Amino acid sequence: MTTSAERPRRPTAALLRDPACALALGFGAGLAPRAPGTCGALLGLPLAAALTRLPVAMAVLVLGLLSVLGVWCCARAGQRLGVSDHPAIVWDEVIGMALALLAVPFGWWQYLLGFALFRLFDILKPWPVGALDRQVGGGLGVMLDDLAAGVLAGVTLQLALLAAARLA
Repeated sequence: MTTSAERPRRPTAALLRDPACALALGFGAGLAPRAPGTCGALLGLPLAAALTRLPVAMAVLVLGLLSVLGVWCCARAGQRLGVSDHPAIVWDEVIGMALALLAVPFGWWQYLLGFALFRLFDILKPWPVGALDRQVGGGLGVMLDDLAAGVLAGVTLQLALLAAARLA
């Protein structure tokens, strides 16, 4: 298996016939020719909006279950693609984005700021995101760094919302 630093081969839509790969590839969002991670994060927005209808504890449970499922699906897709963290694997971005917005009331500017923060932390990989990305392999590693980016984005967003409320 190659590392994610090498130029991976382009996946085909045939992978979507495998349910695990279909999930890992964000039901096709990961096949986008440019910015598949951003497309995956966009897919996380409606999931986040749906989760806001649930009590927070139930939403956390749902995200936990989807994350565990993601570990398996991302590992399977990585094996099929020959790269453990292939750019087409975007389920981690879907779940990380939804996690970032977990306790945020639905609003266009909150979601826009949360989206920007999540992508910033996912791309720049500050500690602990970068450490998890480098040190944990397989499907677990694929999921963990984006979950960490989601937590960082969520905490930063909550602090921004608190600051905005105090200024109002």
